[in-house]
Amino acid sequence: MSDPRPAPVADPKWWTLAAVCLGVFMLLLDITIVNVALPDIATDLDASLSDLQWVIDAYALSLAALLLTAGSLADLYGRKRVFVIGTLLFTVGSLACGFAQDVVFLCLSRAFQGIGGAAMFATALALLASAFRGKDRGTAFGAFGATTGVAVAVGPVLGGVLTSGISWRWIFFVNIPICVVAIAMTAAKVRESHDPRAGRPDWFGFVTFSLALGSLVYALIEAGQRSWGDPRVVTFLVAAAVLLVVFLVAEVRGSHPMFDLGLLRKPTFTGGLVAAFAVSASVFSLLTYLVLYVQGVLGYDAVGTGVRFLYLSVASFFAAAVAGRLTSFVPTRWLIGPGFLVLGVGLVLLGGIEPDDTWTHLIPGLVVSGIAVGMINPPLASTAVGVVSPDRSGMASGVNSTFRQVGIATGIAALGSIFSHQVSDAVASGLGDKVPPAALEGLTAALTNAQVVAASEGARQAATQQGGAAAGAQAFDLVHTVGTSAVVDALNHITLIAATLAFVAGVVCLLMIRQQDFVQHEAEAMAAVG
Repeated sequence: MSDPRPAPVADPKWWTLAAVCLGVFMLLLDITIVNVALPDIATDLDASLSDLQWVIDAYALSLAALLLTAGSLADLYGRKRVFVIGTLLFTVGSLACGFAQDVVFLCLSRAFQGIGGAAMFATALALLASAFRGKDRGTAFGAFGATTGVAVAVGPVLGGVLTSGISWRWIFFVNIPICVVAIAMTAAKVRESHDPRAGRPDWFGFVTFSLALGSLVYALIEAGQRSWGDPRVVTFLVAAAVLLVVFLVAEVRGSHPMFDLGLLRKPTFTGGLVAAFAVSASVFSLLTYLVLYVQGVLGYDAVGTGVRFLYLSVASFFAAAVAGRLTSFVPTRWLIGPGFLVLGVGLVLLGGIEPDDTWTHLIPGLVVSGIAVGMINPPLASTAVGVVSPDRSGMASGVNSTFRQVGIATGIAALGSIFSHQVSDAVASGLGDKVPPAALEGLTAALTNAQVVAASEGARQAATQQGGAAAGAQAFDLVHTVGTSAVVDALNHITLIAATLAFVAGVVCLLMIRQQDFVQHEAEAMAAVG
């Protein structure tokens, strides 16, 4: 007699896991693919370093600004519904990015892409939390963490193949078939869930938070082009601070805040927010400038760059698989806290680059950093929703994801400003009395983008036309030497900053993340089931 019970894969919760992981895979794939394609985008669209920062930050900003509101909308109108709408919007944004003809339209399209991504990010963990209980929840979060590892592993190589083999535009077009499958699977198989106590969205909080974050990122990026004391930069920094205070006051006084500050009373939740911010602001923000170094200084194409970053990706994938299994047995703090300390070590190993080093210098740091990311991501997912009741998981996951995107947006902007200033100062010091002012401006722009090879070749061609082959060779050597030293020194500096952030986050997480917060939640969940 045949077993009448359905196969495990037919259980709606496993379909939920599959749909969520597919959607998150697409979002993370898009981020890692874009990093590898940045130099080609810069060349094709004549983009500066600040433009490239906005290509990434426009996406991160709209994500961060909308995640909390998207979480509230999901609690109110249904997480499945918001997830599907978000995937549709992400599809439209991806198409627009692929057809962009200038960097401004690309940045606007990336921002629109982020609107859809916000709806998906805000509901992903909430859908898992509402579908899974007990040991299955640990399995689901482990699979979620492993998915991030797969996306990180596949992204750089796939991005390199598409960028070098076809065009950087296909890094966005590749999202389309994945979107179609995710939408179909979610619509057909995922159960709807919502918060019966959800109130109307906090639109005032959304506006003040969005303006505060936008002002902050704008000021950080402009500081790299101007100076930290520039009136425009100071004005926007002050505006960001004032708007943030207004937002916090509104959240405390509001009847239906999009960010319930009471969640911060649980140290584990706060520690999870610190971890979410720090992992993005350190290693993931630094990757942007490492990619520029490998392509612009070492001269590798997109495929070659993607292959070399597999050391980080593969290490992250396998470490995430192990950490996912350990989440059911090892206290979360002993994965996240030590994970950040290991990440700090990995980032230190990435630093110390010399101008004549080859790419192999990066291998130990990439491997150790990858292991650390794999240790952090799976248990970090559970800190977002593991300390709240299932009906509050929408807001909790939205807040955690918001801090991830705030980390990316501010990390890339701040590190980029420091990087840009150091390169500009070094170039002016090394070439100021040897190159005409007009030529110096162009060289500085190219070297700020870490395009040392291109800048050196351009200087060689210009000098050859004016003074012959000997002058061209001399110009090439001078610009290449000064440019390489400037970019390497600046990269070492921001790498040390990222490492310091990782070490601080590790200590904070060890102190704040407490296992008893999860025990209380599991008891509530079991009582609800019973």
